[in-house]
Amino acid sequence: MLKKRNTEVLMDREVLLDLDYSGETHGPDSYGSLQNGGFIPPRYLIAAANDDDDPIYVHCERTASPPVQPPGNYFRDGQTKIDFVLVWEVKVRRKHRSRGQPQEEAAEEGVEAAKEESRSERRKAQLARWRDKFIQNLQSAGLLMEKEESSSVKKTIHYLKLHAPWDVLVYYAEELCLRAPLQAQPNPDFNTSARVLQKLWVPNIMKDSVPNRPVDYYTCAFRKSKMEKLRSSSVGYMYKTPFLPRVYEILARTGYGRRKRAEVGVARLLNEGAFTGAFPLHEGPFELPGCDIQPDQLNKRQVLYRYWSNWIKWYKYQPLDHIREYFGEKIALYFAWLGFYTAWLLPAALVGTCVFVSGILTMGSNTPAKEICESGGLYLMCPLCETCKPWNISDICPMAKVGYLFDHPGTVFFSVFMSLWAVTFLEYWKRKNATLAHHWDCMNFHEEEEPPRPEFAAMAPAMEENPVTGVKEPYFPEKARISRMLTGSMVIVIMLCVVMIFLVTVIIYRSIVSVMMFETGSSVLRTQAGNIANISSTLVNLALILLMGQVYTALAERLTKWEMHRTQTQYEDAFTFKVFIFQFVNFYSSPFYVAFFKGRFVGYPGHYGTLFGMRNEDCGPGGCLIELAEQLCIIMVGKQLINNAQEFIIPKIKAWRQKRALSSVKKAQKAEEPRRWEQDYELIPCEGLFDEYLEIVLQFGFITIFVAAFPLAPLFALLNNWVEVRLDAHKFVCEYRRPVAERAQNIGVWFIILEALSHVSVIVNAFLIAFTSDFLPRLLYQYKFNNDLHGYVNFTLAYSPPSYNYSSHTMCRYKAFRDENGKYKLVYWELLAVRLGFIIAFEHAVFFVLRAIDWMVPDIPESLELKIKRERYLAKQALADNQEALLEGLSSEPDDSLRLSPFPLLAGVRNKTINKCKREPEEDSAREEDKCLSAFVAGEKGKYEEKGTL
Repeated sequence: MLKKRNTEVLMDREVLLDLDYSGETHGPDSYGSLQNGGFIPPRYLIAAANDDDDPIYVHCERTASPPVQPPGNYFRDGQTKIDFVLVWEVKVRRKHRSRGQPQEEAAEEGVEAAKEESRSERRKAQLARWRDKFIQNLQSAGLLMEKEESSSVKKTIHYLKLHAPWDVLVYYAEELCLRAPLQAQPNPDFNTSARVLQKLWVPNIMKDSVPNRPVDYYTCAFRKSKMEKLRSSSVGYMYKTPFLPRVYEILARTGYGRRKRAEVGVARLLNEGAFTGAFPLHEGPFELPGCDIQPDQLNKRQVLYRYWSNWIKWYKYQPLDHIREYFGEKIALYFAWLGFYTAWLLPAALVGTCVFVSGILTMGSNTPAKEICESGGLYLMCPLCETCKPWNISDICPMAKVGYLFDHPGTVFFSVFMSLWAVTFLEYWKRKNATLAHHWDCMNFHEEEEPPRPEFAAMAPAMEENPVTGVKEPYFPEKARISRMLTGSMVIVIMLCVVMIFLVTVIIYRSIVSVMMFETGSSVLRTQAGNIANISSTLVNLALILLMGQVYTALAERLTKWEMHRTQTQYEDAFTFKVFIFQFVNFYSSPFYVAFFKGRFVGYPGHYGTLFGMRNEDCGPGGCLIELAEQLCIIMVGKQLINNAQEFIIPKIKAWRQKRALSSVKKAQKAEEPRRWEQDYELIPCEGLFDEYLEIVLQFGFITIFVAAFPLAPLFALLNNWVEVRLDAHKFVCEYRRPVAERAQNIGVWFIILEALSHVSVIVNAFLIAFTSDFLPRLLYQYKFNNDLHGYVNFTLAYSPPSYNYSSHTMCRYKAFRDENGKYKLVYWELLAVRLGFIIAFEHAVFFVLRAIDWMVPDIPESLELKIKRERYLAKQALADNQEALLEGLSSEPDDSLRLSPFPLLAGVRNKTINKCKREPEEDSAREEDKCLSAFVAGEKGKYEEKGTL
C-alpha cells in the first residue's frame, strides 16, 4: 500500500509537470457551467473510498465558510468562490477586399494575404491546443472550473473561473509547510510612536480605527491530522490567506507542451499569447456606497480605499494587517518599510532644515564673502578660457554668499548626524521586520519553504538529489551558471563604459557652453556662465540617465533569466544587483565627478591641462560644492517629480487604452451590468515592486552619500515619500488588477544594498568635507594666522608665473596653494596632512559609534523572543499530543489491522520512540521533535521492509 500511495503522489506531480500522463482526463467540454457542485478528479474519490486516512484526500467538514463576499466573486451556484480567472480573446475573422486596384496587383496581394492568414491560423491553432491541454491538466490537478463569454462583432472574450477545493488545498498544505492556527491572541501595536504617546498621555492623531482587523494567532506547522480539532474561526483563517497563493503555484507548474522546450506554466502562456490575463479577483468595487453603511460592512477593498489610499489619510498609520491580508506579505512588507523609512525621515529633515536655516542666519558673519564683495579691483583673476578676458573676483559676490549656505561648520555636524541616522534606522528596521515576519507567519519562509522557480524546473538539464530534503529536483550545473554570470558581468562592464562616455560628453558640452557664455560680452552672462552651463548640462544628464536606465533594465532581465537561478529569491536578488550597480554609476557618476575630480587637474597659468584640445574645466566662481548642490537638487528632485508624474499619468493612459480595446464588447452588452471578472479585466496588470524599491533606495543614497553638500535632501525625500505612499496605494487598490499574493520574510537584497550605502556614505562624506569643502582650509588658517579669517581670500590665491605674464602682459591671480613658479607651497602639504588625518579620524570615530549602535540594539526585541518561545511551546505540546495519539492508536489496533497498516509492528516500539525524542534537550521546537519521530518511524519501517514483513 505504501508503494501504491507513492505511485499516486508521483502521478499527481506528473500531471503538473509531465504531459505524458495517461490517466483519466476530461475534455474541454467538461469545463463550463458548474451545476450543483463541481469536478473532483476520480483519483481523489477512489483514494477516499479505499483508505480513510489517505494523505491525498482528507474527510473534513468545513464548520465555517469564508466571510460573506459580493455575489460577483462566486460561481453561478453562489457558493463556490472564484480563486483565479484566466482570460483569452478570440478575434472574428474578417475578409479584406481590394478596391480600385489592377487585377494582377490584387491577385498578388491576395496570395500574400492568404499566406499571412495561413501562418496566423496555424499560430492560433497552436495556442488553442496549448490552452486546451493546459486546462485539461488543471482539471487533473483537481481545480473546479466555470466558463463565461462576452461577445461582440469583432471578438469574443472567454473567462475561465477557477476554484481550488478544500481537499486540494489541504493536500498541498503539508507539503508546502504552511502554518495552522493554535490560539488567538490580541493584535500587537507595531507603532513605537503610538506607544510613546500613550505613555505620555498625549492624543495620537495618527491612529485610525480601521474595521475588520484580521485576528492574530499563535501558529504551528500544518498537519492534516489536526484538522478536526480546529475551531471554525481557525478554518476560516486558514482558508483565506495561506492557501490562496498556492492556487497560482498549481498554475505555474502545470505543463501544456514539451517539458524540454520549457512549455510549462501560465506565465509562459501569457507571454506566448494563449491567455491575455491571469489574476485573482478584487473583493468587489472600491467605490464607497452612497447610502449610510457601517464601516464593518465594507468589503476589504473598500476598507483599504477609505482608510489607506485616501489622500486625506496622509498622516495616519497604514493598516498593515489589512494590506497583508489582501495583497500578501511581500507587498505588505514593502509598504511597511516605506512607511517606517518615511517616519524616520522626519527627524533627519528637521535637522537638515535647521542646518540650512542656520547658514542663512549666519551668512552675514561670513568674513571671506565680505572680503570678496568689498575687494573691488584688488584681485584680478586669470581668464577662464583661452579667448576670455581677466575678471575681478568681486563679480562673484552673490555666488560667494550663496555658497556659504552649503559650506559652513553646520554641514560637518549634519554629515556625522546622517551617518549615525542611517545605521540606527537600519538597526531598528531589523527589529520591526522581525516583528512583522513573526506576526505574519513567514519568519523562516525562505529557509524552509521556497521551491525551485517553475521556469528553472522546466529548463534545467538534469535532476539531482537535494542534500537537504533528499528529494530529486531539477538541477543546473554550478560551473555553467558561474560561466554565464561572468559573461553577464562583461556586459555590465560594457554598459558602465557607455555611461562614462556619456559623462565625458556632458563635460565637453558644459565646457562649450561656458566658453559661449563668456564670448557673448555680457557681464551678466559672463558671471553666470558656470551656473548656466552646470544647470543645462545637469538637465541633459538627467535625460540620459533616465533613458539609459530603461535600456539597461530590459537587458539585465534577459541576462538574469539566462543565468538560470534556482529560486525566485535568487533570481530577484541577481536582477536587483545588476540593475542597482548600473543605476548607481548612472545616477552618481556625475556628482562624484563634480565632488572629487572637477578642478583637480586644471594646472596653472601657462601650463593648463587639456582634454581633446580643450582646457580641463575648473570649479565655478562659488566653488565645486555649490555646483554639487545644484546637481543633486536637479537630479534628485527632478527624478522624483518625473517618477511621480509617470506613476500618476501612465496607469491612467494604460487603463484608458485597455477600456478602449474592450469598448466594443461593452457596447454589445449594454443591458447587462459588467460582472466582477469583466471589471477587473479592464484594469492594468500589476508591474511588481522592483521599480518602487529602486526609486526609494536611490533616494536613500542621495540623502546619505552627498548630504554634506545638500542638507535639504531629507526634506525633499520626506515630501516625496508622503506622496509616494498614497500614489502606490491608489495604484494597487484602484488601478491594478489584484496581484498574486506572495510570501516573503524581509525586503531581500535591498537591505544589503541599504547597509552598503550607509557605509559608503561615511567614506564619501569624509572625503567631501576634507577635499571639496573649505572647512579644513579655514580651520588651518584660523589656527596658524587669523582666528577671524581676515585675509583668508588672499591666502587661497596664487600669483601667475612670470612666463605667463610676459605672454599675456597681465599679472593675475588663481585659486591654488602655489608659488610664483607654479610649485606647491609648504602650506599645501600641511593642508594635505590635515585632510588625510581628518578622514582617518572621521571614519574611525563614526564607524566605532556605528558598531556600538549595532551591538546595543538587538535584531529581535525581547518581547518577540518571549512570544516565539510561547508559540514553540504550544506547537510542541499540540504536535507531541498528536504523535502520541497516533502511536497509541496503532498499538491498540488488532493483529489484522497491524498487518494491513503501512507501519506494522510499530506498537512494540512506541514508548521507545517517544522517550528517545523527548530526551534530547536541544530539540526545543515542535518541528525538531516531529522530525525526530518521523525519522525514527522511517528507520523502523526500513527494518521491516528488509525482513519482508511490510
